[in-house]
Amino acid sequence: MNDEPTRNFDPYQATPQELVANFVALLDVEELDTDLFRGARMPGGRGRIFGGQVIAQGLAAAERTVEDDRAPHSLHAYFMRPGDEDFPIIFRVVRDRDGGSFSTRRVIAQQKGRPILSMAVNFQIPETGLSHQAPMPEVPDPDSLESELDRMKRNEDKIPEKMRWMMLRPRPFDMRPVEGYDHREAEKHPPVSHIWFRTVAPMPDGPAIHRAALAHASDSRLLGTAMLPHGVSWTTHNMQTASLDHALWLHEDFRADEWLLYATDSTWSGHARGFNRGQVFTRDGRLVASVAQEGLIRIRNE
Repeated sequence: MNDEPTRNFDPYQATPQELVANFVALLDVEELDTDLFRGARMPGGRGRIFGGQVIAQGLAAAERTVEDDRAPHSLHAYFMRPGDEDFPIIFRVVRDRDGGSFSTRRVIAQQKGRPILSMAVNFQIPETGLSHQAPMPEVPDPDSLESELDRMKRNEDKIPEKMRWMMLRPRPFDMRPVEGYDHREAEKHPPVSHIWFRTVAPMPDGPAIHRAALAHASDSRLLGTAMLPHGVSWTTHNMQTASLDHALWLHEDFRADEWLLYATDSTWSGHARGFNRGQVFTRDGRLVASVAQEGLIRIRNE
């Protein structure tokens, strides 16, 4: 495995290449024993672990237990407890089945002896078959859009002080929203969102690391789609949010260091939960992944 990302790593002083190098090391997992792995902690992380990191590291662990001729095509995860950035994550993989074409793995992620995520991952030997896909939405090219980080820096004074370290932290992804909503304003919008993303520097070759990177990114911006019609956001002072479950289907190969369009919508919310769907397209219009997630969107009493 790659060396664990440096704990005193300062993202504000890092080059794009250093940000991506640390991200790649984060997505790798260390083999402790047969079917037992450890995921590194995010450099400079504090508080609750980002759910996409747990999914990505769990996928990387599951991939280490199947033959090279089988690629993951779907995963289904349930978040059970919030992870703690002060501790690494232990992943136990159970080999449920190895058939002629498909393999199934069950992954339990735990910290301090308690499970924080349960996930099933299915693998298949690639084969040809009937083929069709949904069309890519017509949106502006990413080169014509401002990055989300630059936009937030221009409006830093509108971000609650306790959230600035998280929202202004340089990240390994360049995110470029299409709609340009200001999620700090109490405005209502249709529950539809589009955002371009890619890593800020090239990544190593090999489809596994790019799949893990997409699994990580797929937990970003998705739950916020369900909040758009209600004029609330992450910065609403009495808003409580958390991912409850997450499903990802991987259709085609891609590179996470080339532009990908994340098109999301929310078809329902209620009972303090919001349901969201996502489609990931390459710049040339190939549908490479689909996502679904339900999350907690609770307005807490004053």
